Amino acid sequence: MQVLQPVIDELIEQSRDADNHKQEEELCLLKKVLEIYDQKVVAEVLRAVSGSNWTRETINRWVNGKLTNKRLVDVEIKMLKGMLPSPPAHHGKYAFRFIDLFAGIGGIRSGFEAIGGQCVFTSEWNKYAVRTYKANWYCDPDQHKFNEDIRDITQSDRPDLSDEEAAAHIRATLPEHDVLLAGFPCQPFSLAGVSKKNALGRAHGFACETQGTLFFDVARIIDAKRPAIFVLENVKNLKSHDKGNTFRIIMETLAGLGYEIADAAVTGASDPKIIDGKHFLPQHRERIVLVGFRRDLNLHQDFTLRALDALYPQRRPTFGELLEPTVDAKYILTPTLWKYLYNYAKKHQAKGNGFGYGLVDPANPASVARTLSARYYKDGAEILIDRGWDKALGELDFNDAENQVRRPRRLTPRECARLMGFETVEGKPFRIPVSDTQAYRQFGNSVVVPAFAAVAKLLEEKIKLAVKKR
Repeated sequence: MQVLQPVIDELIEQSRDADNHKQEEELCLLKKVLEIYDQKVVAEVLRAVSGSNWTRETINRWVNGKLTNKRLVDVEIKMLKGMLPSPPAHHGKYAFRFIDLFAGIGGIRSGFEAIGGQCVFTSEWNKYAVRTYKANWYCDPDQHKFNEDIRDITQSDRPDLSDEEAAAHIRATLPEHDVLLAGFPCQPFSLAGVSKKNALGRAHGFACETQGTLFFDVARIIDAKRPAIFVLENVKNLKSHDKGNTFRIIMETLAGLGYEIADAAVTGASDPKIIDGKHFLPQHRERIVLVGFRRDLNLHQDFTLRALDALYPQRRPTFGELLEPTVDAKYILTPTLWKYLYNYAKKHQAKGNGFGYGLVDPANPASVARTLSARYYKDGAEILIDRGWDKALGELDFNDAENQVRRPRRLTPRECARLMGFETVEGKPFRIPVSDTQAYRQFGNSVVVPAFAAVAKLLEEKIKLAVKKR
């Protein structure tokens, strides 16, 4: 026994080390899940799958090192892993690399990952959007970086640094990539954003120091990293903001960096750079899309966004098909709110204005909703689902019991996910780990996913060629 004791001691120590390592892995898994979901939700899930006594306090104590002997059982580990996104099917066999700036909840990323891309860097400052992003998109711990404030990368808030020093920092910090995606902040350029800032006496566009100038952070990155291709997205009103000066400066800046912009010379109503989501889903949502090709690579030949027409779905889902069969009564407008919206619309109709709510008939296969906005959580006015209310804008009795039963309702967050293309009715559900208010803001700030998936598909051969020329 004495002869074997050293061997036994070593085996015991190895077993302890392995056990400690496993506990660390379990704690790391829990912490990843807690980056996305509230402690209360996680505790409820763990209790449901194992019947254990998990509580918010238990989780908090373990995470803070006050329960050193706490462990997870196999079914709990499996459940927690299931709450995190899985790697894409082509994980480890990527065709190209891309970065996702001002990423929101990943609407543009989706299409580029679908054609074989690997996202190596994501920047998004809104903590709630980050939670939704991490709940749905796999971020390789070894080959992906997450950033909150893009100015930490570009150093644009450091007046003491020269342009050369800032560019060196960008090159040292950002991973190499073939494609740059950026839905740079649009509030300073949107109709709603400009109106709001005018009312508050604030600057907008490039004069808005907090958001408008963030385009130049994108330009700094493009200049420093020289990606083969970029895709920039913004609201349609970007073209007309400040009598066209804002858009002119953007186009001149990008051209000056050595890039050819697809369909740059085309203007007017037929501008292919303006893409309407209604061709893919029943929502009128126009966005300007700037696709840039590095001039020295000669990738821009024969490329036009007009070719998107061929990628429109043969059959667009109807508005009614996107709705859930039953919803909570909380989504039905209260009598007070509905009366206010109704009378507000009637007042403006009398003045010849177009202001008012947007009532959508789900039974009409041709119905197309207005643009879902980030303010949807306030009253849902732009997209209300018709439940049979008498739509004549006359003098109606709001005490009529029959009409009150048929008050319109707003979309649920799940229906917003479908209207934006983040999920289909039959497909994998899009995870929404945030409150309804935050979810409405996130979907209202996002893009129509299949529209940008079509842009990615249109670019697929150009990206392959860029990789060959790398």
